[in-house]
Amino acid sequence: MKSLIPFLYVALLFVSCSGNKQISSELNRYVDPFIGTTYTGHTFPGATYPLGMVQPGPQTGCIGWDYCAGYRYEDTMISGFSQNRLNGTGVPDMGDILIMPFSGKDTKNFQSTYRKDSEVANPGYYSVELVDNSVKVELTATSHVAMHRYQFEKENPAIYINFQNGMVGSENSYDNRVLDADIQKEDMYTITGYQRVKAWVERDLFYVIKLDKPIVAFEDAEDGREDKAPRKIIRLADEREVQIKVAFSMVSIEGAKKNLNLELEHWDFDTVRKEAENKWENYLSRIEIEGTDEQKINFYTALYHLLIQPNNVADVNGQYKNAKDSVSLSPFGIYYSTFSLWDTYRAAHPLYTILTPELLPDMVNSMLLHAECQGYLPIWTLWGKETHCMIGNHAVPVIVEACLKNFPGIDVEQAYHLIKKSLTVSHFKYDVEAYDRYGYFPFDIVEEESVSRTLEGAYDDYCAAQLAKKLGKGDDYDFFMKRSASYKKLFDNETGLMRGKDSNGKWRTPFSAFHLSHAGTAGGDYTEGNAWQYTWHVQQDIAGLTELMGGTDKMIMKLDSLFVIEQSTDQTGFVGDVTGLIGQYAHGNEPSHHVIYMYTLLGKNDRTAELVREVFDRFYLPKPDGLCGNDDCGQMSAWYIFSALGFYPVNPVSLEYVMGAPQIPRAQIKLKNGKVFTMIAHDLSKENKYVKSVQLNGRQIRDYKISYDDIMQGGTLEFLMTNER
Repeated sequence: MKSLIPFLYVALLFVSCSGNKQISSELNRYVDPFIGTTYTGHTFPGATYPLGMVQPGPQTGCIGWDYCAGYRYEDTMISGFSQNRLNGTGVPDMGDILIMPFSGKDTKNFQSTYRKDSEVANPGYYSVELVDNSVKVELTATSHVAMHRYQFEKENPAIYINFQNGMVGSENSYDNRVLDADIQKEDMYTITGYQRVKAWVERDLFYVIKLDKPIVAFEDAEDGREDKAPRKIIRLADEREVQIKVAFSMVSIEGAKKNLNLELEHWDFDTVRKEAENKWENYLSRIEIEGTDEQKINFYTALYHLLIQPNNVADVNGQYKNAKDSVSLSPFGIYYSTFSLWDTYRAAHPLYTILTPELLPDMVNSMLLHAECQGYLPIWTLWGKETHCMIGNHAVPVIVEACLKNFPGIDVEQAYHLIKKSLTVSHFKYDVEAYDRYGYFPFDIVEEESVSRTLEGAYDDYCAAQLAKKLGKGDDYDFFMKRSASYKKLFDNETGLMRGKDSNGKWRTPFSAFHLSHAGTAGGDYTEGNAWQYTWHVQQDIAGLTELMGGTDKMIMKLDSLFVIEQSTDQTGFVGDVTGLIGQYAHGNEPSHHVIYMYTLLGKNDRTAELVREVFDRFYLPKPDGLCGNDDCGQMSAWYIFSALGFYPVNPVSLEYVMGAPQIPRAQIKLKNGKVFTMIAHDLSKENKYVKSVQLNGRQIRDYKISYDDIMQGGTLEFLMTNER
């Protein structure tokens, strides 16, 4: 991957990774939130609380795909500090309520340059010194409350607030983002308000903004714009330090006030920061690894990114707005959203089942609540609303995995009922009548992504079949297993690839195996990819795909071709997601993530070892442009964590993990059941990247697989590494 950062910022990276940590927490110090903040990572360096509703941070831009998270490391100007973010997505949203302090000037331009070497980002904390505005800004957070601390250097301190602000795709979207707004100054310390906003989803935002110093004046900012939501200036007395708390609710102003009063009644910024750091340390310390500082920075930053979401958007009393915009009460007091399921079912959710099992029932039950309201399981939810982004019904594998792993607190019969309904009743992007009639999605009926929808739908069917089997529903098991083989109808023997087919059974003609498809811009039969990249999307039946290919040897030859065929420019429309290329393999996009591990299943673990090492060396680097693709709500990070440990969930509902090759010498997973699972890679080095043998508790593992139970029972997984293939 070609570096996109000017030399100056590369030089300053050493400071961001080392000199600007300023905390004593043992593992927090290895987290570098600047990783992925340029190129296509779409991460951000704001203050976060694990799974929290707010993520206050610096905003250097807010319009276009590059600013999905509102920040680019190479930018030299900060426009303010907005209160929430998405982590690593490919669509912009959030960025509510931009706040910018200033002193010593009175101008219509509130942006400011900043000292790059003053910028500090740690789990739960961010700070920077604004040069033009003569202010030091510090940010921290609780789950529902963003907290700001400003130290003004000059006279006439003031605070600019832009209520129109948000991350959007275009200038026009910015102008029309706020549909309705009402703002009130309740007293000398308090501003409350409501906004109806529309970007990726349409949602309600209620807020309370409270200052620890009195508001002298609350004025309109005169900038010539006429928007639904105003821009305001708070005038202050000659204060040198001012603190602000911003509490959010999706239900009501009263809900925002309750969130504020319960979570952050005091004004001790340092205590809030320490509590956030401690919360992060608790999660990060569930895996302790040995390795170089660079390896630890990559590993713990990945773990940090994994746990920014999903986000609990319910108020402290359990109230939330459901998919139909009605106020509901969560029976378990929490309601998770920001489910990027097309991405995260692959490795992020399987990793949650190991590292944070106490969270799983609430995550699954949040999905079931969503389905009970919407009529089908979530596809990609944000603030409780359905975006319908991407394809498939990939809440299904997440829920099935949790049920097969016997997580408590889940009504398995109800879960299965909603799974079956979601897979047998048509809904947006899911024409089940066509699917059942033809046994695949024909491209003349389903005009976009027909091949990808068939392949991913087949995997969801397989997952449903496994839960039906567990519940003794034999007819349903047979039905879903039959549909799970639908991928076979799109395998073209002539090209050895998955190819679009119309309702008359005719192949897509003309056909280019290299044409990159993208729904909405380029069209085509694949989702953010081409035939070479999607042919392998048969997680449930690699043996069946191998048979279609003509046997193991031919399967390996075809797989070898994937990684060596020259990169093609046969593309139209937006293809920014197809990144991290090795030949036609695209690590920057999730459908490829299991493919490297297919070599192990074909008896070629040495090739898996080579490719895992190449991906680590090229596509996961501890610098701002170090991620080769969108982090996608932690999925890219989850791949890294699993692969560093030496195994990966190729088929999550199989409850098995396929061996790769570990990239760190030792790791201990401190399981919530009190047991410890240890991974040791003996003789691991730059040269010794191959696995000579692997043992679990002294027993030789010959099929290169371990189970979920193997991990959760504790024990020791030992790899003997070598430089010989």
